Amino acid sequence: MSTTVSGKSGTWRNWAGNVTARPVREVAPASVEELSAAVRKAAADGLRVKAVGTGHSFTAAAATDGVLIRPQLLTGIRNIDREAGTVTVEAGTPLKRLNVALAREGLSLTNMGDIMEQTVSGATSTGTHGTGRDSASIAAQIKELELVTADGSLLTCSEEENPDVFAAARVGIGALGIVTAITFSVEPIFLLTAREEPMTFDKVTADFDELFTENEHFEFYWFPHTGNCNTKRNNRSAGPEKPIGQIGGWIEDEFLSNGVFQVANLVGRAAPATIPTIAKISSRALSARTYTDIPYKVFTSPRRVRFVEMEYAVPREALVETLRELKTMVDRSSLRVSFPVEVRTAPADDIALSTASGRESAYIAVHMFRGTPYQAYFTAAERIFTAHEGRPHWGKVHTRDAEYFSKVYPRFGEFTALRDRLDPDRRFGNDYLRRVLGS
Repeated sequence: MSTTVSGKSGTWRNWAGNVTARPVREVAPASVEELSAAVRKAAADGLRVKAVGTGHSFTAAAATDGVLIRPQLLTGIRNIDREAGTVTVEAGTPLKRLNVALAREGLSLTNMGDIMEQTVSGATSTGTHGTGRDSASIAAQIKELELVTADGSLLTCSEEENPDVFAAARVGIGALGIVTAITFSVEPIFLLTAREEPMTFDKVTADFDELFTENEHFEFYWFPHTGNCNTKRNNRSAGPEKPIGQIGGWIEDEFLSNGVFQVANLVGRAAPATIPTIAKISSRALSARTYTDIPYKVFTSPRRVRFVEMEYAVPREALVETLRELKTMVDRSSLRVSFPVEVRTAPADDIALSTASGRESAYIAVHMFRGTPYQAYFTAAERIFTAHEGRPHWGKVHTRDAEYFSKVYPRFGEFTALRDRLDPDRRFGNDYLRRVLGS
């Protein structure tokens, strides 16, 4: 039996606290059948319906004033097909549980993002990605998915079955239906050797093409108000495993990257004039290190300091110019930015509204500590990103609308036409989707 739940205040908040919603009711279905019934009941009541995962999006993509679907009972692995190299997982399964379960079975996703708190459906629907020269986003690793559509029916789609839906629904922003299960391509577990080291901004930008070409996974953080970066190179390794030591890992990943960084941001929020000095200290706090471990222990890291984020994908060949423009803007402004800027890459994929759809992409993510005014910084950054035909991450702060997206996504009309067919009454609509996709 489905469970109806309500928070004490009746208000849903996302992880960052910048989005709230007051649904009429919340439903936690225990089966696909119960989910379908909840969608039909919402339609009968004239209510819109949205599914929400762990709230790690910074946009209102999942917000609703109607029925809020909680997928916490739709979790777990349905099937592992070792011959086909696939795993089918319920849509509400957190990535961290999937990664641990796959490792236990000697399997792994090929690539993943740098956090794993999201549900698999939330992560894929908004285009969550890691960094990779050849391996793409989590959504690009989908082989098949199930979708409850606006009339409550269940639709299965893949390259062979309903391929038009498959081309769009892998990054569907919740506009086409509610995902109930996802089949991912997986491979035998492997080892990655991570090499982390400081590097100057000038060297990273001058050598970016070489660093990108020579490494399977390359990313870096630039600390505003400084000329300093921290770089990370992940490449497959024959081993042996050499994980981070327990004490050293705690010092760098918990004490420095979370504990001390939290305090530094609190100080910076209270006294913004101290931020440039704090940035110089922070950018030198982490030392070089090399370690070898299984994928999710290398790709992901704990993020306990809360923030608000904007991220844009620009053509990879435009990355260095875009990043230099961003640095110049910060250097010449009165802005005080306490969070590093994150830079990653992805190969082109074939998903209609993937930020890497049809083009090799580089991602630039700007962050501000939660509770700190971010609008001036994000507005200035967005002006730079859009000048390079940037595509914002669907789950991160941006101000773009359907008119803009129709220009930067060649397949935008294909997606909206499919939405008209699958959800003509906008049962899965909300204010955010109205802005980004049109009425």
